[in-house]
Amino acid sequence: MDYANDPELSGKYLGTITKDFAIVADTLKEASYQIRRNSIKYPIFIFSRVPVPFGSMLLTPDEAATEWYVLASYLDIFVQQGLVAEDSEAAFQAAYKDPDEFCCLFVVDGEFTKFVFVPYPED
Repeated sequence: MDYANDPELSGKYLGTITKDFAIVADTLKEASYQIRRNSIKYPIFIFSRVPVPFGSMLLTPDEAATEWYVLASYLDIFVQQGLVAEDSEAAFQAAYKDPDEFCCLFVVDGEFTKFVFVPYPED
């Protein structure tokens, strides 16, 4: 799996993800900080159209007025659950962008899954 931003994400997903990300960005930035403060590296936030059985629920569409459910997780859990292959862990870590500047999203919509790094809005 390619861990870099992908032009395929544009079109169908980019508009609604960007709109919803703007709504929840401050919450995700704070959650990322709290996760890393607990010595857990590589936070990953899941954007899903329906609840998924991995990650901890942060926000529901009803709570945040978004189209997406937002869940929190991190790389070790993704490896344990087979979402990132063990032999791909180093590649993921190398592609991971500065978590103070970028949010790592795992977008899930049915069979479609994709990692994308979205810059946090400037303060």
